[in-house]
Amino acid sequence: MKRPGVLLLGALPVIAAGVYFAVPGDSADTAAPASPSSSATARSARDDAKERAEEERAADDALIADLPPGLAAPAKKELAQQLVSSAENSTTRWRTAYGSIQDVGDGDGYTAGIVGFCTGTHDLLTLVERYTEAHPDNGLARYLPALRKVDGSDSHEGLDPGFTAAWKAEAEVPAFRAAQEEERDRVYFDPAVRLAKLDGLGTLGQFVYYDAMVFHGPDTDPGGFYGLREQAMAKAKTPGQGGSEKAYLDTFLDVREQAMRDKRPGIDTSRVDTAQRRFLAAGNLELATPLVWEMYGDTYRVP
Repeated sequence: MKRPGVLLLGALPVIAAGVYFAVPGDSADTAAPASPSSSATARSARDDAKERAEEERAADDALIADLPPGLAAPAKKELAQQLVSSAENSTTRWRTAYGSIQDVGDGDGYTAGIVGFCTGTHDLLTLVERYTEAHPDNGLARYLPALRKVDGSDSHEGLDPGFTAAWKAEAEVPAFRAAQEEERDRVYFDPAVRLAKLDGLGTLGQFVYYDAMVFHGPDTDPGGFYGLREQAMAKAKTPGQGGSEKAYLDTFLDVREQAMRDKRPGIDTSRVDTAQRRFLAAGNLELATPLVWEMYGDTYRVP
Protein backbone atom coordinates (compact mmCIF):
# COMPACT_ATOMS: atom_id res chain seq x y z
CA MET A 1 0.00 0.00 0.00
CA LYS A 2 1.01 3.57 -0.51
CA ARG A 3 1.45 5.79 2.51
CA PRO A 4 -1.71 7.74 3.25
CA GLY A 5 -0.79 11.40 2.97
CA VAL A 6 -3.53 13.99 3.24
CA LEU A 7 -6.68 11.93 3.57
CA LEU A 8 -10.04 13.05 2.27
CA LEU A 9 -12.17 12.07 5.23
CA GLY A 10 -15.68 11.83 3.89
CA ALA A 11 -14.86 14.50 1.30
CA LEU A 12 -14.99 17.15 4.01
CA PRO A 13 -13.44 20.50 3.05
CA VAL A 14 -10.24 21.61 4.72
CA ILE A 15 -11.04 24.41 7.15
CA ALA A 16 -8.48 27.00 8.17
CA ALA A 17 -7.44 26.64 11.78
CA GLY A 18 -7.07 30.33 12.50
CA VAL A 19 -6.75 33.88 11.16
CA TYR A 20 -3.68 36.09 11.41
CA PHE A 21 -4.11 39.81 11.96
CA ALA A 22 -1.33 42.36 11.53
CA VAL A 23 -1.07 46.12 11.33
CA PRO A 24 0.27 47.21 7.92
CA GLY A 25 3.85 48.29 8.12
CA ASP A 26 4.54 46.59 11.46
CA SER A 27 7.02 43.73 11.79
CA ALA A 28 5.78 40.22 12.62
CA ASP A 29 6.87 40.47 16.23
CA THR A 30 4.85 43.64 16.77
CA ALA A 31 1.69 42.43 15.06
CA ALA A 32 -1.45 43.50 16.87
CA PRO A 33 -3.28 40.62 18.54
CA ALA A 34 -6.68 39.74 17.18
CA SER A 35 -9.47 41.51 18.99
CA PRO A 36 -12.06 39.46 20.86
CA SER A 37 -14.65 40.36 18.24
CA SER A 38 -12.31 39.24 15.42
CA SER A 39 -11.61 35.95 17.16
CA ALA A 40 -15.31 35.42 17.64
CA THR A 41 -15.88 36.10 13.94
CA ALA A 42 -13.20 33.56 13.00
CA ARG A 43 -14.74 30.96 15.30
CA SER A 44 -18.16 31.64 13.84
CA ALA A 45 -16.81 31.20 10.29
CA ARG A 46 -15.22 27.88 11.25
CA ASP A 47 -18.41 26.73 12.93
CA ASP A 48 -20.45 27.70 9.86
CA ALA A 49 -18.08 25.83 7.55
CA LYS A 50 -18.20 22.76 9.77
CA GLU A 51 -22.00 22.90 9.86
CA ARG A 52 -22.17 23.17 6.05
CA ALA A 53 -19.80 20.21 5.70
CA GLU A 54 -21.93 18.14 8.06
CA GLU A 55 -25.06 19.07 6.11
CA GLU A 56 -23.36 18.09 2.83
CA ARG A 57 -22.27 14.77 4.29
CA ALA A 58 -25.80 14.12 5.55
CA ALA A 59 -27.14 14.85 2.06
CA ASP A 60 -24.56 12.47 0.56
CA ASP A 61 -25.53 9.80 3.09
CA ALA A 62 -29.18 10.19 2.13
CA LEU A 63 -28.32 9.91 -1.56
CA ILE A 64 -26.25 6.76 -1.01
CA ALA A 65 -28.98 5.21 1.15
CA ASP A 66 -31.37 5.38 -1.81
CA LEU A 67 -28.93 3.62 -4.15
CA PRO A 68 -28.51 -0.14 -4.68
CA PRO A 69 -25.88 -1.67 -2.36
CA GLY A 70 -23.58 -2.38 -5.30
CA LEU A 71 -20.17 -3.63 -4.20
CA ALA A 72 -21.27 -3.40 -0.55
CA ALA A 73 -23.75 -6.25 -1.04
CA PRO A 74 -22.31 -9.30 0.78
CA ALA A 75 -21.85 -11.44 -2.34
CA LYS A 76 -20.25 -8.59 -4.29
CA LYS A 77 -17.99 -7.65 -1.40
CA GLU A 78 -16.82 -11.27 -1.22
CA LEU A 79 -16.15 -11.16 -4.96
CA ALA A 80 -14.18 -7.94 -4.55
CA GLN A 81 -11.92 -9.59 -1.96
CA GLN A 82 -11.35 -12.54 -4.30
CA LEU A 83 -10.35 -10.22 -7.15
CA VAL A 84 -7.99 -8.18 -4.99
CA SER A 85 -6.50 -11.31 -3.45
CA SER A 86 -5.72 -12.73 -6.88
CA ALA A 87 -3.52 -9.67 -7.43
CA GLU A 88 -2.10 -9.32 -3.92
CA ASN A 89 -1.69 -12.98 -2.93
CA SER A 90 -2.15 -15.01 -6.15
CA THR A 91 -5.22 -16.78 -4.82
CA THR A 92 -8.93 -16.08 -4.65
CA ARG A 93 -8.99 -17.73 -1.23
CA TRP A 94 -8.35 -14.42 0.51
CA ARG A 95 -8.90 -15.78 4.03
CA THR A 96 -5.72 -17.81 3.69
CA ALA A 97 -3.71 -14.58 3.52
CA TYR A 98 -4.04 -13.20 7.06
CA GLY A 99 -0.60 -14.58 7.89
CA SER A 100 1.13 -13.90 4.59
CA ILE A 101 4.22 -11.70 4.91
CA GLN A 102 7.21 -11.10 2.65
CA ASP A 103 9.39 -8.35 1.24
CA VAL A 104 8.59 -8.32 -2.47
CA GLY A 105 11.38 -5.86 -3.24
CA ASP A 106 9.15 -2.94 -4.20
CA GLY A 107 10.65 -0.49 -1.71
CA ASP A 108 7.76 -0.74 0.76
CA GLY A 109 9.35 -3.13 3.23
CA TYR A 110 7.34 -6.12 4.39
CA THR A 111 3.97 -6.65 2.69
CA ALA A 112 1.54 -8.58 4.86
CA GLY A 113 -2.04 -9.64 5.38
CA ILE A 114 -5.21 -9.69 3.35
CA VAL A 115 -4.66 -6.47 1.36
CA GLY A 116 -0.91 -6.15 1.58
CA PHE A 117 -0.38 -3.84 4.56
CA CYS A 118 3.21 -2.57 4.35
CA THR A 119 5.79 -1.69 6.97
CA GLY A 120 7.00 1.16 4.78
CA THR A 121 3.67 2.77 3.96
CA HIS A 122 2.11 3.49 7.36
CA ASP A 123 -0.95 1.28 7.03
CA LEU A 124 0.64 -1.74 8.72
CA LEU A 125 1.81 0.48 11.57
CA THR A 126 -1.68 1.94 11.97
CA LEU A 127 -3.19 -1.56 11.97
CA VAL A 128 -0.86 -2.75 14.75
CA GLU A 129 -1.35 0.43 16.77
CA ARG A 130 -5.13 0.19 16.65
CA TYR A 131 -5.03 -3.53 17.38
CA THR A 132 -2.74 -2.95 20.35
CA GLU A 133 -5.10 -0.36 21.81
CA ALA A 134 -7.76 -3.07 22.07
CA HIS A 135 -5.38 -5.97 22.78
CA PRO A 136 -2.30 -4.62 24.59
CA ASP A 137 -0.69 -8.02 25.18
CA ASN A 138 -0.64 -9.13 21.55
CA GLY A 139 2.47 -10.65 20.00
CA LEU A 140 3.17 -7.68 17.69
CA ALA A 141 3.06 -4.90 20.29
CA ARG A 142 6.76 -5.21 21.12
CA TYR A 143 7.61 -4.33 17.53
CA LEU A 144 5.81 -0.98 17.56
CA PRO A 145 8.97 1.08 18.24
CA ALA A 146 10.70 -0.59 15.28
CA LEU A 147 7.63 -0.20 13.06
CA ARG A 148 7.55 3.52 13.80
CA LYS A 149 11.24 3.79 13.02
CA VAL A 150 11.07 2.04 9.64
CA ASP A 151 7.81 3.68 8.57
CA GLY A 152 8.36 5.37 5.21
CA SER A 153 11.29 3.15 4.23
CA ASP A 154 12.07 -0.41 3.16
CA SER A 155 14.23 -1.03 6.22
CA HIS A 156 13.87 -4.16 8.38
CA GLU A 157 15.81 -2.63 11.26
CA GLY A 158 14.46 -3.88 14.56
CA LEU A 159 12.06 -6.26 12.80
CA ASP A 160 14.39 -9.10 11.83
CA PRO A 161 14.57 -11.90 12.61
CA GLY A 162 11.39 -12.29 14.66
CA PHE A 163 8.72 -10.04 13.16
CA THR A 164 7.60 -12.34 10.34
CA ALA A 165 7.13 -15.25 12.73
CA ALA A 166 5.25 -13.00 15.17
CA TRP A 167 2.94 -11.81 12.38
CA LYS A 168 2.15 -15.36 11.29
CA ALA A 169 1.47 -16.42 14.86
CA GLU A 170 -0.81 -13.44 15.55
CA ALA A 171 -2.69 -14.15 12.33
CA GLU A 172 -3.99 -17.32 13.99
CA VAL A 173 -5.81 -15.14 16.55
CA PRO A 174 -9.41 -14.41 15.53
CA ALA A 175 -9.23 -10.88 16.95
CA PHE A 176 -6.29 -10.00 14.70
CA ARG A 177 -8.04 -11.41 11.67
CA ALA A 178 -11.04 -9.26 12.51
CA ALA A 179 -8.73 -6.25 12.97
CA GLN A 180 -7.30 -6.75 9.48
CA GLU A 181 -10.79 -6.82 7.96
CA GLU A 182 -11.88 -3.78 9.95
CA GLU A 183 -8.83 -1.77 8.84
CA ARG A 184 -9.32 -2.88 5.24
CA ASP A 185 -12.89 -1.60 5.32
CA ARG A 186 -12.12 1.59 7.24
CA VAL A 187 -9.20 2.75 5.10
CA TYR A 188 -9.88 1.25 1.67
CA PHE A 189 -13.21 -0.43 0.98
CA ASP A 190 -15.76 1.89 2.57
CA PRO A 191 -14.28 5.21 1.35
CA ALA A 192 -13.78 3.85 -2.19
CA VAL A 193 -17.32 2.49 -2.51
CA ARG A 194 -18.83 5.63 -1.02
CA LEU A 195 -17.02 7.96 -3.39
CA ALA A 196 -17.71 5.76 -6.41
CA LYS A 197 -21.42 5.86 -5.65
CA LEU A 198 -21.29 9.65 -5.33
CA ASP A 199 -19.55 9.72 -8.72
CA GLY A 200 -22.46 7.74 -10.19
CA LEU A 201 -20.52 4.52 -10.76
CA GLY A 202 -22.00 1.04 -10.74
CA THR A 203 -20.58 -2.06 -9.11
CA LEU A 204 -17.65 -2.45 -11.51
CA GLY A 205 -16.69 1.20 -11.08
CA GLN A 206 -16.89 0.80 -7.32
CA PHE A 207 -14.46 -2.11 -7.58
CA VAL A 208 -12.17 -0.11 -9.88
CA TYR A 209 -11.97 2.57 -7.17
CA TYR A 210 -11.44 0.01 -4.41
CA ASP A 211 -8.61 -1.81 -6.16
CA ALA A 212 -6.94 1.52 -6.97
CA MET A 213 -7.31 2.60 -3.34
CA VAL A 214 -5.64 -0.62 -2.19
CA PHE A 215 -2.73 -0.39 -4.62
CA HIS A 216 -2.08 3.38 -4.68
CA GLY A 217 -3.25 4.30 -1.19
CA PRO A 218 -5.62 7.05 0.00
CA ASP A 219 -3.22 9.83 -0.94
CA THR A 220 -3.84 13.17 -2.66
CA ASP A 221 -0.51 13.37 -4.48
CA PRO A 222 -0.46 12.57 -8.25
CA GLY A 223 0.29 8.90 -7.62
CA GLY A 224 -2.30 8.41 -4.88
CA PHE A 225 -5.92 7.40 -5.38
CA TYR A 226 -7.39 10.87 -4.95
CA GLY A 227 -4.75 12.35 -7.24
CA LEU A 228 -5.58 9.77 -9.92
CA ARG A 229 -9.27 10.53 -9.63
CA GLU A 230 -8.62 14.26 -10.06
CA GLN A 231 -6.56 13.58 -13.18
CA ALA A 232 -9.26 11.36 -14.64
CA MET A 233 -11.97 13.91 -13.90
CA ALA A 234 -9.94 16.56 -15.70
CA LYS A 235 -10.16 14.42 -18.85
CA ALA A 236 -13.64 12.88 -18.63
CA LYS A 237 -16.88 13.56 -16.79
CA THR A 238 -18.10 11.08 -14.23
CA PRO A 239 -21.62 9.67 -14.66
CA GLY A 240 -22.60 11.90 -11.75
CA GLN A 241 -21.52 14.86 -13.87
CA GLY A 242 -23.47 13.62 -16.86
CA GLY A 243 -20.66 11.70 -18.53
CA SER A 244 -20.45 8.19 -19.93
CA GLU A 245 -19.63 5.57 -17.28
CA LYS A 246 -17.59 3.47 -19.72
CA ALA A 247 -15.67 6.46 -21.07
CA TYR A 248 -14.87 7.71 -17.59
CA LEU A 249 -13.71 4.30 -16.36
CA ASP A 250 -11.56 3.87 -19.48
CA THR A 251 -9.94 7.22 -18.69
CA PHE A 252 -9.46 6.39 -15.01
CA LEU A 253 -7.80 3.07 -15.91
CA ASP A 254 -5.53 4.83 -18.41
CA VAL A 255 -4.42 7.29 -15.72
CA ARG A 256 -4.01 4.54 -13.17
CA GLU A 257 -1.99 2.26 -15.45
CA GLN A 258 0.40 5.09 -16.27
CA ALA A 259 0.84 5.82 -12.56
CA MET A 260 1.66 2.15 -11.94
CA ARG A 261 4.37 2.27 -14.61
CA ASP A 262 5.72 5.57 -13.35
CA LYS A 263 6.13 4.13 -9.86
CA ARG A 264 7.53 0.76 -10.93
CA PRO A 265 8.85 0.62 -14.51
CA GLY A 266 8.24 -2.80 -16.02
CA ILE A 267 5.45 -3.63 -13.58
CA ASP A 268 2.93 -6.29 -14.59
CA THR A 269 -0.38 -4.42 -14.96
CA SER A 270 -2.56 -7.55 -15.14
CA ARG A 271 -4.92 -6.28 -12.45
CA VAL A 272 -5.94 -3.56 -14.91
CA ASP A 273 -5.34 -5.06 -18.36
CA THR A 274 -6.62 -8.63 -18.07
CA ALA A 275 -9.14 -8.13 -15.29
CA GLN A 276 -10.82 -4.73 -14.99
CA ARG A 277 -10.48 -3.74 -18.66
CA ARG A 278 -11.80 -7.15 -19.66
CA PHE A 279 -14.93 -6.67 -17.54
CA LEU A 280 -15.38 -3.13 -18.87
CA ALA A 281 -14.96 -4.18 -22.51
CA ALA A 282 -17.65 -6.81 -21.98
CA GLY A 283 -20.00 -4.12 -20.67
CA ASN A 284 -20.20 -5.87 -17.31
CA LEU A 285 -20.77 -2.68 -15.31
CA GLU A 286 -22.54 -4.58 -12.52
CA LEU A 287 -19.68 -7.08 -12.15
CA ALA A 288 -22.06 -9.98 -12.71
CA THR A 289 -20.78 -13.53 -12.47
CA PRO A 290 -19.52 -15.74 -13.98
CA LEU A 291 -16.18 -13.96 -14.23
CA VAL A 292 -12.96 -15.08 -15.88
CA TRP A 293 -9.77 -13.06 -15.63
CA GLU A 294 -6.00 -13.46 -15.77
CA MET A 295 -3.43 -12.32 -13.24
CA TYR A 296 0.30 -12.62 -13.85
CA GLY A 297 -0.33 -15.41 -16.36
CA ASP A 298 -2.71 -17.42 -14.17
CA THR A 299 -6.41 -17.76 -15.00
CA TYR A 300 -9.08 -17.36 -12.32
CA ARG A 301 -12.78 -18.13 -12.50
CA VAL A 302 -15.75 -17.34 -10.29
CA PRO A 303 -18.83 -19.31 -11.38
